[in-house]
Amino acid sequence: QVQLVESGGGLVQPGGSLTLSCAASGSFFSIVAMGWYRRAPGKQREMVATISDSGTINSADFVEGRYTISRDSDKNTVRLRMNSLKPEDTAVYHCKVVYRRTSWGLDYDFWGQGTQVTVSS
Repeated sequence: QVQLVESGGGLVQPGGSLTLSCAASGSFFSIVAMGWYRRAPGKQREMVATISDSGTINSADFVEGRYTISRDSDKNTVRLRMNSLKPEDTAVYHCKVVYRRTSWGLDYDFWGQGTQVTVSS
């Protein structure tokens, strides 16, 4: 069983910054990757950025260098630093982890409940 604790969302003015954090705990063998996804009102969920256990980062085009994802593997924590926020960044941001229950097993996904980010003046 995996537990995720997300934090850091809130209301920020356009051009402002926020840092989202997600800490994973529970019973698992290893975490393969962690990442952030978002769902804006009336839109489908989309990938924001992910980081693997080897440090490989994938990020969406709309990030445009404004966001930085980082991971503290010792603490099973992933952070998303968001700068130069725009109103269109308003969404619920969800943390996702890909983990393994055993060293030889399959990869499983687990999602956090999400944290609201609102960019508005």
